[in-house]
Amino acid sequence: MQITNWMDQIVKENPNVVTKVDYGKTYENRTISLLKIGSKSASAKKAIWMDCGIHAREWISPAFCQYFINQTYKTDPKMEQMMKNMDFYVTPVLNVDGYIYSWTDNSTRLWRKNRTPGPEGCECLGTDLNRNFDINWGTLGISFNCCSIVYPGKSAVSEAEAQAITDFVGNRTDEILCFLTIHSYGQMLLIPYGHPNVIAPNENELVHKHKKTTFWSFFTDSFSGSSKDWARLQGIPFAFTFELRDDGTYGFELPEDQIQPASEEAYSGALHIITHVHDKEFIKPTSTAATVAAMLWTTMMAVFVTSTVIV
Repeated sequence: MQITNWMDQIVKENPNVVTKVDYGKTYENRTISLLKIGSKSASAKKAIWMDCGIHAREWISPAFCQYFINQTYKTDPKMEQMMKNMDFYVTPVLNVDGYIYSWTDNSTRLWRKNRTPGPEGCECLGTDLNRNFDINWGTLGISFNCCSIVYPGKSAVSEAEAQAITDFVGNRTDEILCFLTIHSYGQMLLIPYGHPNVIAPNENELVHKHKKTTFWSFFTDSFSGSSKDWARLQGIPFAFTFELRDDGTYGFELPEDQIQPASEEAYSGALHIITHVHDKEFIKPTSTAATVAAMLWTTMMAVFVTSTVIV
C-alpha cells in the first residue's frame, strides 16, 4: 500500500520526531500502523489521538491524515510548541483491508465495511467498524442484517481493528487528552453521545469549542458502538468525529481538486481544538484570553440539531 511506504519515508526523513508503531493486524493479516509524532522525552507525555479511514469509501479521510502529519512536524510554530508537551498518535488508515478493496475497481469504490466474514449462513462480508465499539453496542442505529452497511458485528469489539484501538488507546487513557476520528461526508462536527437520553458531562465546552472552530453544522449522532463515544466513556475529555467535505454534491467520490481545500479547512478546525486542549492542560488562562474566547464564540455560527446521519 502506497500509504505504508509513505509512512516509512516520513520516519526515515524525520527520525528525531516521528516513530512508526504497529499495533494490530486485520482479518486479512495486514498491519495496522500509526505514526507517533513529538519531541523525544524520557517520560510519558500527554497525547492527541487521530484515526482516519475507518470506513473504506471515505478516501478524503486518509488524505487528510497525511496532510495533518505533514503540517504537524514541518512549519506550524504553534504545533512545534505543542509537540514539546504532547505526542500525536495518527493512524492514516485504520480499515486497511476495506480501503485496499475499495480501490479494486468501480464496482468496489463505495465499499464501507471491513472484510471479515459474516455470521454462519451469511454470504455477505464486513462489519461497520464504527458500530463495533463497546458502548451500548447493538442498541441504536444499527442492523443485524449482516449485509447491511451498518451491521455492527457478531459482538462488541469482535473486529480486529476495533480491538486494536481498544487496546492501544485503552492502555493510555491517562495520557490521551483528545480523540479525533476523521470521516466523510457532510461537513459536520459530531460530539458524544450517540444516544438521545445521554449527553457528555462537558457538552457545553465541546459545543463552545466547535463554535470557534468552523462554520460546519454541529450534530450529535444517533447510533451505538462508535469509537468517539467509546473514547469519551473511557474518560478522554475531548472526543470528536469530523465529517469532511462535501455537502452531498459528490458524496464519497470527492474530486481530486477538492482534496487540498478540504484538508486545509479540516486542519484549521483540528488545530483550534488541539490548541484549546493543549492550553487548557499546560497554560493557565488569563482574563484577556477569556475575553478573546468569548468574542470568538459570539462571532461564529453553528447549527445545533440531532441527526440520524450515517457516519
